[in-house]
Amino acid sequence: MKIKMLIFLTSSKEQKENNSSEMVMKTFESTIRPVKGDIIDDPGFDSRFHNGYEVVKVTIKYETNECYVSLNPLAMELEEICINDYIDKLVANEWRIVSKEELLTY
Repeated sequence: MKIKMLIFLTSSKEQKENNSSEMVMKTFESTIRPVKGDIIDDPGFDSRFHNGYEVVKVTIKYETNECYVSLNPLAMELEEICINDYIDKLVANEWRIVSKEELLTY
């Protein structure tokens, strides 16, 4: 099954200055389907920005063999690196920024 993990990132520290926020997605094949409450680990995650991501919603599209997994940050107050550096690290680990137009199609 094609798993598509989605995270909405925002910065509580930088929000006042430049409204930093992005939606990112990582797609991969897996026989394991995440369920609500699971904690997801990924090489792109950085503990200086949060302390883990919890699965908050799972949507399965059987006709396309896809599973959309919405992740929720557990602790945003850990922002010891700026959000742009964190997004760069995610992108370097196969995450990609999702446009608002693309997001409307999910």
